[in-house]
Amino acid sequence: MTSRQIAILALMAVGLLCAAGIYYFYDPSLDNFFPRCPFLTVTHLRCPGCGSQRAIHAILHGDLATAWHFNAMMIISIPLLAIYTFAEFTRKRFVRLYQALNSPSVIWTIFAAVMLWWVGRNIFGW
Repeated sequence: MTSRQIAILALMAVGLLCAAGIYYFYDPSLDNFFPRCPFLTVTHLRCPGCGSQRAIHAILHGDLATAWHFNAMMIISIPLLAIYTFAEFTRKRFVRLYQALNSPSVIWTIFAAVMLWWVGRNIFGW
């Protein structure tokens, strides 16, 4: 890893720790300084990310069932984001992993899953 990549990772880690601290000590369901979803506000429909802030708060308190209830797709996406972050920072070392994760079929599959989640949660209440 280059020094630039290490600096970026360090900044990301500090940012994540700060965000985790905020979400641990403040409940997005109760505190008004957390942003509200503009899509939900305008359409009264839930977007794929709706409930993520409350889910993060629940995860940080060890309540995975409540987090799953608030936004299951966000729970599923955490390991995927970790894998993508790893692939991005090691793309020269693990070229095949990077190429596989960024292939059109994988990208379209993720897109389809998010769209299915978006429609399903508004029609079926997922």
